[in-house]
Amino acid sequence: MKAISETDLSPLTLYRRGKVRDVYSLDSKRLLIVATDRLSAFDVVLPDPIPMKGIVLTSISKFWFDRTGHICPNHCLSTDPDEYPDSCAPYRDILRGRSMMVRRTEPLPVECVVRGYLAGSGWKEYQRARTVCGITLPAGLMDGSRLPEPIFTPSTKAEVGHDENITFEEAAALVGRELAAKLAELSVALYRYACDLAFPRGIIIADTKFEFGMADGELMLIDEALTPDSSRFWPVSSYRPGRPQVSFDKQYVRDYLESVGWDKTPPAPSLPREIVEKTTEKYLEAYSALTGTALRV
Repeated sequence: MKAISETDLSPLTLYRRGKVRDVYSLDSKRLLIVATDRLSAFDVVLPDPIPMKGIVLTSISKFWFDRTGHICPNHCLSTDPDEYPDSCAPYRDILRGRSMMVRRTEPLPVECVVRGYLAGSGWKEYQRARTVCGITLPAGLMDGSRLPEPIFTPSTKAEVGHDENITFEEAAALVGRELAAKLAELSVALYRYACDLAFPRGIIIADTKFEFGMADGELMLIDEALTPDSSRFWPVSSYRPGRPQVSFDKQYVRDYLESVGWDKTPPAPSLPREIVEKTTEKYLEAYSALTGTALRV
């Protein structure tokens, strides 16, 4: 299947173009989110798209949205282009599998990160200070160690550049203490539910990032949910603390970029064909492991 790096669905109004998603305004209450095959690493969009990636992200998000409404409502209205407004009809072939019609919300200015294992920036901070986002952790943990309990470690939300880890107090200053506490509660509940479902299917969700928005006074889960882009997915079968883990997610690409000495500032280097193909395989493998079915579009 041909990769899609960018969409132009005129006369639909482009609302915003993110690192991965193109978002169109349908009306005052609804948006159309199109997941392209763009891939960002270290908060920089890479020049080479990953075929099928957008379809995997949309399908996995829909999988979780369908199962977590009892914990928190979400913005998903439909992923079926036949149910979209008539203005989308000329683009049904492009939209099928990689788009979602959603409720329009006011996004909150905090990334809601939950960590159940020590990895990435959390591991780096732990090595320096035995903390993650100001939370003191037990001594003696290793790279990849499971934490005693999942922890809520929010970050800033950057349209460009890097998100920055912040403390709960800093998050509360951005959204208010009561709402920050609610975000922490919901994020940890969603993470625990997802881990309990994914682990028997062979996937460890080491950490994940949620986004929330407000619509008519209601707090809801928005954007994507528990995908290989917003989470670290590790195979249960190969998990060994004390070393970097094999991964279903885009860590494979991050590892390649680290190996070539890229300084993590634009422009990013091109990816070899074998890296692109292997990354597509990893995204599809994550979907199949999680859902028990092969992805068909």
